[in-house]
Amino acid sequence: MLLKNYLPLFKLRICSLITFSAIVGLLAARSGGFTFTRVFALIIATMLASAGASAFNHYFDSDIDSVMARTKRRPLISGNAVAPRTVLVISILLFAASILVSIRVLNYMVALHLALGAFVYAVVYTAWLKRKSWANIIVGGLAGSFAVLAGGASAQPAFCLPPVLLAAVMFFWTPSHFWSFAIFHREEYEKAGVPMLPVVIGDKKTALYVLINTILLAASSLAPFIMGYGGYLYLATAMACGAYFIAWNVRLVKNPAKDVAWKNFKISMAYLGILFSAVIIEAMMKGFSY
Repeated sequence: MLLKNYLPLFKLRICSLITFSAIVGLLAARSGGFTFTRVFALIIATMLASAGASAFNHYFDSDIDSVMARTKRRPLISGNAVAPRTVLVISILLFAASILVSIRVLNYMVALHLALGAFVYAVVYTAWLKRKSWANIIVGGLAGSFAVLAGGASAQPAFCLPPVLLAAVMFFWTPSHFWSFAIFHREEYEKAGVPMLPVVIGDKKTALYVLINTILLAASSLAPFIMGYGGYLYLATAMACGAYFIAWNVRLVKNPAKDVAWKNFKISMAYLGILFSAVIIEAMMKGFSY
């Protein structure tokens, strides 16, 4: 029962996505042998940092979580005897453990990127921008980009371009992904007083912003191939997934209804998963030298 009460604090689906992105960064940067110890340490460190930031998000947002229907069943709201102070302590301990694992097993650059990612999500996004600016998710999207950079740094602590290019893809992906989600939940954000983009400018204009951003996303996804780091499998995947995602964005502009927005949200998840899987497959085909 105790595990059931506390497990939702860590947003494990988001943690898994962030960790997957870190592994992609590692494989994109890898130029030598492949060590499972390194991958395992990266997974642990990234999961700990992401879980810690998620727990802080639960702690800080408990007031608005109680207002929105989709979040009112979270542990701090639903009466599961989860103490706010305990959640804050857990958040700090998880973050500290992530930094410790990074420094002891990997390197200081991994620790720095994971720390910056957790800081952006917990402090910059959650505690500062989420309730103050519609640009919250644009800046908050850097958290995912830092995970890719952390993965790259675990293989090559010095500057390495392929993870940077994929971090840019992650950065452009986040607004298209989350603004579609925000259109679907606009009334709840409005009720909670959170200035997500659809609350500020409406669903129709937000749909246009999503389309513009996805065009930039599709363009950024071609950079690894143009710069000579991606193969034809990656190119074909990027072009096909980008075209499909843009086509659905056009539908959203024409009809910014909740069901279309939700479909765009789901497609965004598939887009990133398929695109990054192409990176992994090519890395494996090249002996982990992307």
